[in-house]
Amino acid sequence: MSFADLGLSDELLRAVGDTGYTEPTPIQASAIPPVLMMRDIIGIAQTGTGKTASFVLPMIDILAQGRSRARMPRSLILEPTRELAAQVAENFETYGKYHKLSMALLIGGVQMGDQVKALEKGVDVLIATPGRLMDLFGRGKILLTGCSMLVIDEADRMLDMGFIPDIEEICTKLPAQRQTLLFSATMPAPIKKLADRFLTNPKTIEVARPATTNTNITQWVVPVKGPAVEKRKALRTLLAQEDVRTAIIFCNRKTTVRELNKSLKGHGFASGEIHGDMDQPARLAELERFKKGDVNILVASDVAARGLDVKGVSHVFNYDAPWHPDDYVHRIGRTGRGGATGVAYTFVGPDDVENIDNIEKLTGQKIARVDALPAAEAEPAEVPRRERGRRRERIADEAPQPEVREEAPRRERSRRSRDAHQPVERERDDQPRAARQREDRRDTTRGRARAPAVVEAVDDGGWNGPVPDFLHVGLTY
Repeated sequence: MSFADLGLSDELLRAVGDTGYTEPTPIQASAIPPVLMMRDIIGIAQTGTGKTASFVLPMIDILAQGRSRARMPRSLILEPTRELAAQVAENFETYGKYHKLSMALLIGGVQMGDQVKALEKGVDVLIATPGRLMDLFGRGKILLTGCSMLVIDEADRMLDMGFIPDIEEICTKLPAQRQTLLFSATMPAPIKKLADRFLTNPKTIEVARPATTNTNITQWVVPVKGPAVEKRKALRTLLAQEDVRTAIIFCNRKTTVRELNKSLKGHGFASGEIHGDMDQPARLAELERFKKGDVNILVASDVAARGLDVKGVSHVFNYDAPWHPDDYVHRIGRTGRGGATGVAYTFVGPDDVENIDNIEKLTGQKIARVDALPAAEAEPAEVPRRERGRRRERIADEAPQPEVREEAPRRERSRRSRDAHQPVERERDDQPRAARQREDRRDTTRGRARAPAVVEAVDDGGWNGPVPDFLHVGLTY
């Protein structure tokens, strides 16, 4: 079967041909015809199956007729994360380049003014995260009464993130007569309830058993019994010995993401990071670096686990075993996409045994264990120590010396010797900025109040006793 057999327009077939795709995936072949026939759809498919194109392509042809009005989008696509929303927008730009459709992207972390201007001009396609959409709707910037098509993407992820009440409220603001498409990798009871309430006689399309993993992905469990340093050492061993072209490393906590990325960089790996504490421009910039190949390793929290389509990811590493078994399926789904093969490693410590058991129960398969990693990994473990020494030497060489700082003598006169100045300064540099500023204020205050007495004490010919009372005449403490 080809895309031409699905009933798509010539302009759309031309755009698809420009991307190099010739045959639709199973979810695309099953979903596109009924969507073009204006049927409601429930699509159950694991990640990496071409799910996004299965609703983007028919939407473009459906919206080709008609015109948009100010603040009244003609269609709405709801995505759980900013990254997914931005990726869907890229798909519309790619496949809709021969159509004259307008689009707006409503996501947090970017200026709201530009988004409002786009809405005021009128848009055919509105791609949004629930939070930002509800915010602008509450401000009266959006009217949903003209929306004839709704897509709820990654519904199970919406459930995990607590967006279901928002989605239910959004659905009540839309016209009752509309087409609704719901896509999810799994179909838990709350999602089934949502579909029963807001979809009309939907056609259910399931191309893979829920919670199954891609058969193109080779999966391994790596037992780790030691502390975090041993886990990092095991990770570096695999990164060095495996044919790792592009890898995503998942961690459960944002602090672990930052620490691990710093460690990998210290060992010479070209790595980047993405997590929820980064603002949207920084996250998109880091993803772009990863896609371009400026870095070939991306350390991520689960904010990047679902829906991100980066071509050529050869390996996925679960540095932390995921707490929820569903997240395992979505994490490793970043590799083995589009018919390619991939490898997934999951590090399992003593506290992760229950997590991996739940994963194996969900997927219905036993994951093979790595018996032992090669022991010849002692050398990289020594690199940070030498590097830290070099960095300390560079910092010491580059640090400003006391004699060139005009204010340093006044603040530091209470020090016992000038030799003690530099180590103290390095300790202060390690403190947060607020703590350093408070210390500077205290030192400066003491300097102003006690400077005359200290000067006299220095000139007293070696007297180490208390300062005589007559020297305090005229001073105020």
